[in-house]
Amino acid sequence: MNPVTAPPAEPGGASGAAPSRHAPDPLPVPQDAVDRIVAAALAEDAPWGDLTSELLVRRDAQATAVLTAREAGVFCGTQVIEAAFRLVSPQTAVNFRVRDGEPFEAGGVLAEISGPARAVLTAERVALNLAQRLSGIATLTAAFAARAAGTSARITDTRKTTPGLRILERHAVRCGGGHNHRFSLSDAVMAKDNHLALLADGGQDMARALAEARARLPHTVHFEVEVDRLDQIEAALAGGADTVLLDNFSPEDLRRGVELVAGRALTEASGNVTLATVAQIAATGVDLISAGALTHSVRALDLGLDLV
Repeated sequence: MNPVTAPPAEPGGASGAAPSRHAPDPLPVPQDAVDRIVAAALAEDAPWGDLTSELLVRRDAQATAVLTAREAGVFCGTQVIEAAFRLVSPQTAVNFRVRDGEPFEAGGVLAEISGPARAVLTAERVALNLAQRLSGIATLTAAFAARAAGTSARITDTRKTTPGLRILERHAVRCGGGHNHRFSLSDAVMAKDNHLALLADGGQDMARALAEARARLPHTVHFEVEVDRLDQIEAALAGGADTVLLDNFSPEDLRRGVELVAGRALTEASGNVTLATVAQIAATGVDLISAGALTHSVRALDLGLDLV
């Protein structure tokens, strides 16, 4: 923590370098889930206490710090920051100047924290680690959503999330104006290439096998089928697909795939989705674009916690 003499300027709106906001306030994460994740992180970081702070900082010392943005972005992290300081000391107060899903400028103050100095120092790293990663996801998602603006395509995440952090990272995607895919393997049927290969190895007809599987499902369960060739689309539809996932298709084949589905199911594009390709993919008319890059290789945003 580098001491500063005064807080930097207030965060600005959507002008300048900060991305614009794309969605209304996202639903919060259940607080018990947030507390469980943050408590595990604190136990990992200070299993027997913060030796340095306990040695050098008086027990009765108080401190005030500001969370500052060292680059522009979209914020996500109110719940994890609040939980980190509260779980270390209920006497710590956090006053946020931005909400989840709001853009901010470089140099802006995002929150003020005050309370026992030992607690502020002990919770600092866990709060920053989580908020930096979540804000990085929100910022990247906002960039993807901006490139798909003006089309019918929704940007969605995938299951390529950090183990144990999925519920937080999916919230961050929503903060950036994106949408969520199935949360887990238990939530929906998604017949991927490996499943279909095993059906073929067993000599089963794809359409018939899918239809028989669909018939065993409750009507509330979504049924998605991945195809990697145009000639598989009719079999997927005959098997009862609610969504046809067009995997690693060229833009030209994506357009043709959308035409072949002809509104009989949702269409989803996946594979080779980057900031450089997403606008072209969105222009093909697909309903959904799923991008693992939103969560699996995102760069943490540069935020800092500075004592006033």
